[in-house]
Order: sequence, then C-alpha cells, then structure tokens
Amino acid sequence: MSELSDKEILTLFANPDSRNYAFNLLVRKYQERIYWHIRKMIIDHDDTNDVMQNVFIKAFKGLANFREESQLFTWLYRIASNESLSQLSKKKRRFLLPFNDVEKELSMKVDSQAGPNALQIEIKLQKAILKLPEKQRLVFNMKYFDHLKYEEISEILGTSVGALKASYHHAVKKIEEYVLSS
Repeated sequence: MSELSDKEILTLFANPDSRNYAFNLLVRKYQERIYWHIRKMIIDHDDTNDVMQNVFIKAFKGLANFREESQLFTWLYRIASNESLSQLSKKKRRFLLPFNDVEKELSMKVDSQAGPNALQIEIKLQKAILKLPEKQRLVFNMKYFDHLKYEEISEILGTSVGALKASYHHAVKKIEEYVLSS
C-alpha cells in the first residue's frame, strides 16, 4: 500500500472508527524524522524515546483540533522542538545544573555513543553543536541536518526568516571556531 497523504490521514482520523488506524499511519510516516530531530537535541537514545512518546501523545490529543493552517509535519516538528527544549530545561532544573554542566553531560554521551567507525570530525561537530545556545542549536539542526527551508523553520518556531538566517549564521561561525580551535 502506498503512503497516504496528510489530508487522507486527517480524513481517516476524523472518523472515530478509523481514528487509531489513522494515527498509526501518521506515526509510521513521521516517527523516524521526528526521532532524529529530537535525538540531535537530546543526544541520549532513551531520553529521545521518552520525548518522542510525549510528542505523539500530544499529537493524538491535539489532532482533532488541527486546523491545517500548516503542514502536518510542521506541526509535529513544532511539538517535538518544544518538547525537546522542555526536556533539556527539566534536566537542568532536576539536577540544579547550569547549562554548561548539561552540555558536558551531553558531550560525554556523544563520546560514549559514537560508534567504532565514527570519524573524529563528526564527534567534534556534535560537540561544537552542543556548545550552541538551545535555540541556535535547534535552528542549525533543522537547517543543516533536516534540510528545512527558512520559511518552514519560521513556521515551526514562530520566528522571522531574518532572525533565523542570523541565528544560523552565528551558529555556523561558532561551530567553525570550535572545530578549528580544538
């Protein structure tokens, strides 16, 4: 069976008899993209799965009220982005850690989760990205790894395209400085 369009999934979801089936289709369609979007922010696999579960719970609860003013994947990315930032904030509050300590903890996870074939430059890049402020990291990941257009990121984050371009530019400069200096 070919993949259904978002419109078809939403139509199925509107029918109580096919709601669960439609949601299952939605999860299968977007789970991998959402997983990697969250994973780039959270780093840890188990924490990523927890956040992803929260994202899809919120999506299920909110899907009936989805107004189709944006694309379904944009809406899911917005939920995933907010949940990722929320998870990072919880982690800081739970352990009463300043951001630098959370960054250090995530950096150690990058080292421990790097596979045997990981290139040192990939590890350096991940550590450099972790040094970025959370919003810059989010913009960088969405532009660089997810290949989203500024207009899509703007819709997801509710930020102007100009501000996003500036944020991405600053993120790239900081990453370059880190990679060259270490």
